[in-house]
Amino acid sequence: MGIFSSIKEAIFGKKAKAQDAPLPKTTGIPSKQDQTVPIINVENSLDSMPGADRLNWRTSIVDLMKLINVDSSYDNRKALAQELGRDDYSGSAEDNIWLHRRTMQELSANGGRVPAEFLD
Repeated sequence: MGIFSSIKEAIFGKKAKAQDAPLPKTTGIPSKQDQTVPIINVENSLDSMPGADRLNWRTSIVDLMKLINVDSSYDNRKALAQELGRDDYSGSAEDNIWLHRRTMQELSANGGRVPAEFLD
C-alpha cells in the first residue's frame, strides 16, 4: 500500500478500498447504484479528528500527515511526491506546497469533496 493509499484510508475510512474497484459501465441513465457512492467531505473529516485544532493541516503537508498518523518524514513525503507524479522532490517549501495541493487534488479525484481553495 502506498503513502497516498494510507492518506486516503485515514480520511475516507476503511471502506475507501471498496471505492477503488472499477465502476460498471453505464448506459448514461443514472441508476440507484450510481447515486449511492458516498462523497466524503475531506475538510469536515479532518476537522473532526483529535488534534486538528493544533495543526495547520489546511496548508501544511507535514501537519496533514501528522494529523492522520502517517509518517511525515522526508522519505515518506518524497515517496508520496513520486506517487503523485513528481520525481524531483527536494523537500523545499515550494515542494511541500505543491505536494499538499496535489494530495488534495488526488483526494478530490478519488471521491472527496475538497474546498476549492485547496485545489488551486
